[in-house]
This record gives sequence, structure tokens and C-alpha cells, in this order.
Amino acid sequence: MLSKINGEVELLERHLSVMRVVARQGPIGIMKLTEELSQPQHRIRYSLRVLEQMQYIKATPSGAVATPKAHEMLANFDQDLEMLVKHLASLHQEKKTHKS
Repeated sequence: MLSKINGEVELLERHLSVMRVVARQGPIGIMKLTEELSQPQHRIRYSLRVLEQMQYIKATPSGAVATPKAHEMLANFDQDLEMLVKHLASLHQEKKTHKS
């Protein structure tokens, strides 16, 4: 079960990396993203498709650009991640409590 979650976290990490580069350098094309992130083109293309479906980026003739939704998400990311870390820590603490 945790290996599946770990895989999802790795995928999230890639999507975030793509979104950050697009937000910082957009409009940017897939070839430049591939070079910038040292990732295979098919992985970058998948992340772009997912991010576009979630309305974090928008395809333009000049390349991908970040939407206001992406900028908002990136601005709140540290706070949202901290809440998730606390939630996971409480699960970990609950496990310790049940072991005793």
C-alpha cells in the first residue's frame, strides 16, 4: 500500500517540477522542458497533459504557460504540504500508541 503512495508522491514531484518551470519560464515548449528537467519527453508530455486537465497550465502556440490557479497553488504549497506532513505524523504517532 505504501509503495503505491510513494509512486504517487514521485509523480507529484515531477508534476510540480514541470509546473514550477512553466510558471517561471513560460511560455515554454516541451523540448526546453525536457532539457531543463533532464526527464524523458514522454514523461514531460504526460505531466503537461495532467496539469492542463487540472487547469494549472494552458497550451499556447508559443508553449505552455501557467494559469492563475497554478500561481495560487505554488504560493500556498508550503503551507499545504506542512498540513499533510502533520497529518502523516499523526498517523505515525497513532501507530506508536497502538503498539504500546
